[in-house]
Amino acid sequence: MSIKQLTHDLQHRRISRRTFMQQATAMGITLAGASSMANSAMAATPKPGGRLTVGFAQGSSSDSLDPATYANDFMFSLGYAVFNNLTEIAPDGSVQAELAEHYEASPDARIWTFNLRRDVAFSNGQPLTSADVLATLKHHTSEQSTSGVKPLLAQIIDMQAPDAHTLVFTLAGGNADFPFVFADYHLGIRPAVKGKIDPATRIGSGGYSLEEFEPGVRAVLKRREGYWKAGRAHLSTVELNTIADPAARMSALMTGEVDLIDRPDLKAIHMLKRVPGVKIHTANGTLHYTMPMMVNAAPFDDANVRQALKYAIDRESLVSKVLKGYGRVGNDHPIASSMPFYASELPQRQYDPEKAKHYLRKAGLSSLDVQIHTSDAAFSGAVDASILFSESARQANINLKVVREPNDGYWSNVWMNKAFCTSYWGGRPTPDLMFSAGYAADAAWNATRWQNPQFNKLLTDARAELDQQKRAAMYAEMQRLCRDDGGALIPMFGQYVSAMSDRVQMPEQISEMWDLDCLRFIERWWVA
Repeated sequence: MSIKQLTHDLQHRRISRRTFMQQATAMGITLAGASSMANSAMAATPKPGGRLTVGFAQGSSSDSLDPATYANDFMFSLGYAVFNNLTEIAPDGSVQAELAEHYEASPDARIWTFNLRRDVAFSNGQPLTSADVLATLKHHTSEQSTSGVKPLLAQIIDMQAPDAHTLVFTLAGGNADFPFVFADYHLGIRPAVKGKIDPATRIGSGGYSLEEFEPGVRAVLKRREGYWKAGRAHLSTVELNTIADPAARMSALMTGEVDLIDRPDLKAIHMLKRVPGVKIHTANGTLHYTMPMMVNAAPFDDANVRQALKYAIDRESLVSKVLKGYGRVGNDHPIASSMPFYASELPQRQYDPEKAKHYLRKAGLSSLDVQIHTSDAAFSGAVDASILFSESARQANINLKVVREPNDGYWSNVWMNKAFCTSYWGGRPTPDLMFSAGYAADAAWNATRWQNPQFNKLLTDARAELDQQKRAAMYAEMQRLCRDDGGALIPMFGQYVSAMSDRVQMPEQISEMWDLDCLRFIERWWVA
């Protein structure tokens, strides 16, 4: 037997610690080494119980339990803990069934049939049925809805429930990626009452019940007994806190006030590395930082001005000074190098003040005065990034005034409201979902108001194209259009960085789709 198999058996309680020690030392491992390995193996085994206290960078007083309004990681994580979706993103990045037990498509991927699990009940005892799914989806697709997921659901031209556990979706065109849509954080299933859901309901089928909720401040979750998912929802209690100030968030971790924080201040992360009992966790993924320009507002309605600004930012400097090396430069489109159909042949845009001046001249300008609205609520280091942008832009005769906005209410008052601001995206698992959510003409979260007819036609055509080579060419052209015509300046992709007590444990493989195990850490992680 190998030491790897021996460790695996201890993790799964197939052997005792004593047996592990005896066999490990018999293999020539020192007593101290075997003891250390045993401690690590046992810590890696999910342990029920315990309390996890979290300090989130985000969370706003305008937050609501209505899933159509979810707009930050605090609410996304809360939603995934209390509610379940039809599908979920697995640790390897694939899509897998959650409330759905099975799903299949017609040969042209235009008609999809989903069969629901029969062992799921909501926290009020009501069994899950197809009526609950239909009512939830209609909440996001109604004429009055402003839900961020509404554009992704627009492809559904008909949805029927032949029986209590079957759903049939007919799409406007084929879409091989369709099951990914239902993993979106807006689409946690709520119980139906007379064909509708109560958007403010706390009744879900997830592993936790919501005991307390103060928007922008705090939420307390308690584990539900008899959760239908085996091997999930280990923690007894989870407390979520909004601690917008990075220094305060890091201090809370160092003093033991919280066990886990997201988005530590990268300028001061070296301090955390010196604290006993604290560990840093990083993950590559689709996280990217953006500076959306509204193309329907002057001067951003001129593509030459947009190009000038894109050449006036020193991307390498931002990665080095803001991300402290925890990331890589962006190329003004949202598709990460780890995603399918990434256009590696697209030239990387470099900082070039002279080329920026060239595009200003094409716009009939010798200089440019413009404001960018920012806050570290957008992302940790957003203010510093804006100041660095202002300094590099000065070399291109661009006077970029940095307007610092309050952290509270940033996502409701600044993003999607100011013509030029800072933002971020956690990304999506496929190019179709990413483009559909934030770049399609009718996308609720199209922060730039960009409407490019060629792009929108390609988006529809690529979704239905079954020839993968042709599909790749279409997505490459969409990335080029975003880069050269779009309103989103995307200077950098970042690693997901979090910090936590060494009590906090996680599976060996976690999802890197979004931060904190695809924001499902509450039901997947545990404390030692």
